[in-house]
Amino acid sequence: MTMTTTREVTMGITTESGSGAMALEAEHLAVGYNDHAVIEHVDLTLQPGGLLCLIGTNGSGKSTLLKTIAGLLAPVDGSIRVLGQRPGALPARVAYLSQHPARSFTLPLRAADVVAMGRFADLGLVRRMRPIDHTLCAEAIDRMGVGTFVNRPLMELSGGQRQRTHLAQALARRADLLLLDEPTAGLDIEGRETIARAIAQERARGCAVVMSTHDIDDADTADHVLLLAGRIVASGKPADVLTDEHLRASFGSTGHH
Repeated sequence: MTMTTTREVTMGITTESGSGAMALEAEHLAVGYNDHAVIEHVDLTLQPGGLLCLIGTNGSGKSTLLKTIAGLLAPVDGSIRVLGQRPGALPARVAYLSQHPARSFTLPLRAADVVAMGRFADLGLVRRMRPIDHTLCAEAIDRMGVGTFVNRPLMELSGGQRQRTHLAQALARRADLLLLDEPTAGLDIEGRETIARAIAQERARGCAVVMSTHDIDDADTADHVLLLAGRIVASGKPADVLTDEHLRASFGSTGHH
């Protein structure tokens, strides 16, 4: 398949427009571990620029589905295509932020170094950073408000600051599909608003986003919602999925949401 893409920089944000495959296609998909399905019967498509929200409690299957989309877990059954290819086939075009990003206290990594790692999939391990790479990292640092602590060691940062740093790394990838596992967990209102703004900007340039969350407010602008509880409770538009009946089936109650 031939894809045509144009790039431009508007208000400091690189935008891309192109024609090609769906961002995500799943048919009769089952995901899990060691051939044991955690979630079954996943059928959905996600267009470029779309937002899919996976909502449920811890252990509901959100992370398992995200890891399968990222290519870290093999599907148990069914089929899945990511940007028209098998999961994991296009590492430079997919950015994945896990719920607990790995961090090393043995290496003196600064926040700036962590953000720069977002360009490694495109550069490889031996090529030097190009001007465009420095520009993309600087944009990501600015968008996530990392500038005030960009030269501090990662080990000295608060949990919220590390979360912003790792998300800036994902943004620096300039991916076509962004996979976020609980990106707003533990953040204050300002941090949540910063991430919501970044997601909106990524979608505006044509990047599709799949985000797991336990907060239904995160799904306000979603194109599709999967409500999970070790199974698919409901699937579809937010207004159709996030009903009292469905939320009780997933969370046990609706009061704190």
